[in-house]
Amino acid sequence: MNVLVTGGAGFIGSHVVDALVHNGHEVRVLDNLSTGKKEHLNPRAKFYQCDIVDLESIRPAFTDVACVFHTAALARIQPSIENPRPAHDANATGTLNVLLAARDAGVRRVIYSASSSAYGTQLSLPCHEDMPANPQNPYAIQKFIGELYCRNFSELYGLETISLRYFNVYGPRQDATGAYATVVGIFLRQRLAEQPMTVVADGAEKRRDYTYVGDIVEGNILAMRSDTVGKGEVINLGCGKNYSVVEVAELIGGSYTYIPKRLGEALETLADNTKAATLLGWAPHTPFAEGVAKLKKEAGLI
Repeated sequence: MNVLVTGGAGFIGSHVVDALVHNGHEVRVLDNLSTGKKEHLNPRAKFYQCDIVDLESIRPAFTDVACVFHTAALARIQPSIENPRPAHDANATGTLNVLLAARDAGVRRVIYSASSSAYGTQLSLPCHEDMPANPQNPYAIQKFIGELYCRNFSELYGLETISLRYFNVYGPRQDATGAYATVVGIFLRQRLAEQPMTVVADGAEKRRDYTYVGDIVEGNILAMRSDTVGKGEVINLGCGKNYSVVEVAELIGGSYTYIPKRLGEALETLADNTKAATLLGWAPHTPFAEGVAKLKKEAGLI
């Protein structure tokens, strides 16, 4: 099968590409390399260097493609608060362009990398897909808009879509520097540099559901194969257990210091993954402590 992965040189996208290549698919990668890296490109995939913000430039990559995995994004909260416009262009307009290109090329299915940030703060946990969205920052709003576009394209044009809401993905190739770094990546970098880990001031209360990238990849592959989805469904991909930022630092090991708390972020996330189990047959396989241990070993910390 011909498949396309937008953002296929990025953290999650490159892992999806590797799995698809391993499974024998003809894979194309579309990436502008703004946050993706050339060293993450699978040499067996055909590479298109272009930007999803430019609709006409991306159209050739969609020709004769059966399934698109849309992982391209500017995927962090704080940069979207500091400068909402480029994040909107990539996350909202870019997703619309991917859907338009897919529709016009006759693509059968688009699998969208959505975000648990769409839930925002909820009155009860765990978060399930029937809860009303409550996005609290520009990134969350933009990713939620992408979900609405996906559902709308299924309803209006018959394009099969699935939105997978990821809960705090971590693993090999995660960003460790710059504005788009993840907390696990930052802490590992700080430990390697023999610096104290920087924990936000509410880090004892701020809890996240961390999901290993390999489990996220499996969810994407199952979404491609499933004949029970494709009508714009929103499906959580999360472990169903959460950890405080302080607990993350303690799992990695070493000293830590506190920095000011950040605006626009939910205090706690926790996934109900019942729908993923029912519709996709998906379940997480990597406990957080095991995943962190893998990364510590890879980094030479154990």
